[in-house]
Amino acid sequence: MEEITTLSLSEVNQATDTTQARSEVLIEDNSTGIIIPGQVLEAAIKVDARRYLLFVTDDVIFEEMLTILLLDLSKGVVEELTIGGAYTSGHFENLEVSPRSASFRFIGDTIWTVKVSESPTLKLPFSDPRGVSRPAGLRKYINISANPAPARADGSC
Repeated sequence: MEEITTLSLSEVNQATDTTQARSEVLIEDNSTGIIIPGQVLEAAIKVDARRYLLFVTDDVIFEEMLTILLLDLSKGVVEELTIGGAYTSGHFENLEVSPRSASFRFIGDTIWTVKVSESPTLKLPFSDPRGVSRPAGLRKYINISANPAPARADGSC
């Protein structure tokens, strides 16, 4: 895995009171036809020849959430998960990319680590750290961990 700067977003729809902004993914300013939720590209990582891991926010001051997307150039969005919750806000920072994982800070002092599998693995209920949400399903490619565990919305552990 390696961080890249050749990927960018072009806004397709602005955010409304009830929906997220939507943007098209561009690679070297060329259209991919892939539309994703989000407005601000915080970082892009090339996982392999056809897959990319994107970290996207919506530019919301007091309730910023981070969307992590796994894209496949031939399939579009393969997986999506979100970090954050009501009345919480974070800043994406301190991205460190290694050949097998990426680590970053988002909310508080928590260091989040993301790993991407070559093939889907079984997704067990309630196996993600507090603050992570993803659509229902039986498979996942993105494994995420948090150290230390994020605090609850009321500040307790």
